[in-house]
Amino acid sequence: MADNSSNNEYWAANIRVIRVCLIIWALVSFGFGILLRPLLSGIPVGGSDLGFWFAQQGSIITFIVLIFFYAWRVNRLDRQYGVEE
Repeated sequence: MADNSSNNEYWAANIRVIRVCLIIWALVSFGFGILLRPLLSGIPVGGSDLGFWFAQQGSIITFIVLIFFYAWRVNRLDRQYGVEE
């Protein structure tokens, strides 16, 4: 990295990606799996209701997708700011 402003821009972009991932994580795990579970209980999915599915299966699938999204996005940021390995 050439200067301090570039370093600050890189970390600001990185924190934005982390913030988006954490919001999605909280919405899926806490929101759909716990808070909205009674509203989703009438929708059948795979022999169970949608609220249970989000609490058990959907949150795990979402977490895995978030891991790959974060790695892909941060690799692009690294190339953009010239800090790739």
